[in-house]
Amino acid sequence: MRVGVPKEIKDSEHRVGLTPSAVREYTMHGHEVFVQAGAGEGAGYLDDDYTGAGAQILPDADAVFDRTQMIIKVKEPQPTEWVKLRPDQILFTYLHLAPDRAQTDGLLKSGCAAIAYETVTDAHGGLPLLAPMSEVAGRLAMFSAAETLLKHRGGMGLLFCGVPGVPPARILILGGGVVGLNAARMALGVNAEVVVLERSIPRMRLIDDLFAGRVTTRYSSSTAIEEEIERADAVIGAVLTAGATAPKLLTRSNLGRMKRGSVLVDVSIDQGGCFETSRPTTHADPAYLVDDVVHYCVANMPGTAPRTSSEALGNATLPYGLALADQGLDALKRDPHLARGLNVMDSKLTHPAVAKAFGMEHVDPFEAWS
Repeated sequence: MRVGVPKEIKDSEHRVGLTPSAVREYTMHGHEVFVQAGAGEGAGYLDDDYTGAGAQILPDADAVFDRTQMIIKVKEPQPTEWVKLRPDQILFTYLHLAPDRAQTDGLLKSGCAAIAYETVTDAHGGLPLLAPMSEVAGRLAMFSAAETLLKHRGGMGLLFCGVPGVPPARILILGGGVVGLNAARMALGVNAEVVVLERSIPRMRLIDDLFAGRVTTRYSSSTAIEEEIERADAVIGAVLTAGATAPKLLTRSNLGRMKRGSVLVDVSIDQGGCFETSRPTTHADPAYLVDDVVHYCVANMPGTAPRTSSEALGNATLPYGLALADQGLDALKRDPHLARGLNVMDSKLTHPAVAKAFGMEHVDPFEAWS
C-alpha cells in the first residue's frame, strides 16, 4: 500500500503521524511511504531521517494526498485537507467528530473511510490509541495549571507547591481515568493537595491503593462538585465518553462559587469541553477569563511536547496502521476493536455516538463494508 504522511497544519501542532522508525517498519512490510517535506521537523525529525528509513519525500500536501491510498495524521483534517480526500482512501488519525459538524460533513462528502484513533477499543474496554496522548495531556495539565495560577498568567498568584509555612495549591480533578490518574501523579510530585471526583468505585479503590491514600477520592455528584470547586485553586476537567460530546460538569453559574483567579484546565476540549464556558484555544493564546476564573482550553495539549508525543502515539498506532496497510479495510473484519474506530465510510456515519450528537442516522461499522 502507498502510505502518506502530510505535515500537520493545525495551529501550534508539531507532532507527526509517523516517526522514521515507524516508517522503517512499513517499508519492511513492503509498503511505500510518502512523507511531505518538513513534516517531522517540529518533532525533531529531518527529511534525511525519513529517506534513511525508506520513505520518499514529496514537496507538498497535494502530492501526498494524490499519490497515496492511506493517510496517517495526528490531528483531525482541516478544511483544506477534507477536499483532498477521496472515496478510495483510508484516513487514520484523531477525529473528535462529535463537537465538529463541519468536519463531519467534510468527511462524509469526501467518501473516504475515516478511522478515529480515539474510538478504537481493546479487549479490556480501554481506548489504546487515546491512552498515550491522555497520559501526556494529564501530565501537561498540571504544568499548565501551575503556570496559569501565576499572576503574570492571569491567576491568583499562587505557587503550586507552596513553601514552608504556606500551603500548596488544592487541585480538583474531575474524572479518574487515564488523564486524571496522570494529572494526580504529577500534582502529588510537587506536593499539591489533590482531590479526584469519580463515579467508578473500583477506579477510586485503584487510585486510593496506587497513591497510598495521599489522594482524596469522592463519588462525583452535583453536590460534591459544588462543594469542591469552592475550595479548589485549580480544576482539571478529565472526563470522556468515547466518541461522544463531553458532558458539561460546570455551568457558568458554578463559576461564582470559585475563588477569584482560580484556574480551569479543560482537557476534554477536543470533545467539546466539560465546562459550559469552555472554548478551544491554542498554545499561542491559551487562556482567557470568565467571571474572574481563568480558563485554559488548548485543544492539542500534547502538541507542545511533540517529540515525546509523536513517539508515544507511534508506538500505540503502529500495529493497527500496519494491519490496515497489509490488509486494507479487511483489517476491520478481522479485528472488531479496530472496526470500532471506523467513524465514516462511503459517505455514511458508522459511529453511534457521533450520529447521536447530530441527530443523524448511522450504519453498523461491522456491516459498513458488506
